[in-house]
Amino acid sequence: MTAYNVVRMRVKPGRNEDYLEVQRAIGHDTFAGMRSVAIIKTGECDFCLIGEWDSMDAIVAARPKMIATLDRSREMLEDLGGDLGVTDPISGEAVFEVPRQLA
Repeated sequence: MTAYNVVRMRVKPGRNEDYLEVQRAIGHDTFAGMRSVAIIKTGECDFCLIGEWDSMDAIVAARPKMIATLDRSREMLEDLGGDLGVTDPISGEAVFEVPRQLA
């Protein structure tokens, strides 16, 4: 079943492009089972990453590599407060999806 991970983060002022450059360097084949990933800019320095995966097992197996990727940009991120640290991650299996229509 399709699974998703969502990670919210805030980039330090003036570091948006540095942060995105690190993300662009990640190869699609870096994470086995990852179908797609998108980074959405939700505010001046706020971003949300959404990953689509083959399964929750794929997400769990990829966590060490995801943490290593985070470590490459960690110094560019602000603490979100509330004991969250620099990211606010969640993940789970899809319970409803509307399929894309092919043109």
